[in-house]
Amino acid sequence: MAGQPAQFGALALAQEDLMATRIMATLDSIDRRLLAELQAEGRVTNVELAQRVGLTAPPCLRRVRALEEAGVIRGYHADLDPSKLGFSITVFALVSLKSQAEESLRQFEEHMRGLAEVRECHMLNGEIDFILKIVSRDLQSFQEFLTSRLTPAPNVASVKTSLTIRTAKQQPGVPLEVDEEG
Repeated sequence: MAGQPAQFGALALAQEDLMATRIMATLDSIDRRLLAELQAEGRVTNVELAQRVGLTAPPCLRRVRALEEAGVIRGYHADLDPSKLGFSITVFALVSLKSQAEESLRQFEEHMRGLAEVRECHMLNGEIDFILKIVSRDLQSFQEFLTSRLTPAPNVASVKTSLTIRTAKQQPGVPLEVDEEG
């Protein structure tokens, strides 16, 4: 991003990589299986989860709690169908800002956190500063959101949008390598 020192971004990424490497080094095959099972079915009971990974319930619960406390498990969520709840439009918006100063970036991010229609907000490296995933009830509602809430947001220089035609894959989480033994 223009205006942001390259070493700042590189340092932050290096620190995240180091922390992730440390966490990954402490996970054994049972932890990986626990994570895979919970990622696939977050509502599984502790007793069922313990059976699936070859533990008794108490150590299983201790491991899950340790993974939660370490921040590896960030939460549990229901996967809702937006169209069945009246949100028939999904849009990706590419946002460029006037300034990439840290305070300007934080103000934009804070503003996005306050917009319920914005379901995801990712800072990017390159010509575009942010990509947003936005849901809306219909095109008219989206147009209203775009012109009254997104485009006039602080520091916004330009917004380019693309409507989703269909979704071929939507899989939350991360690909985990799991030993099939045990």
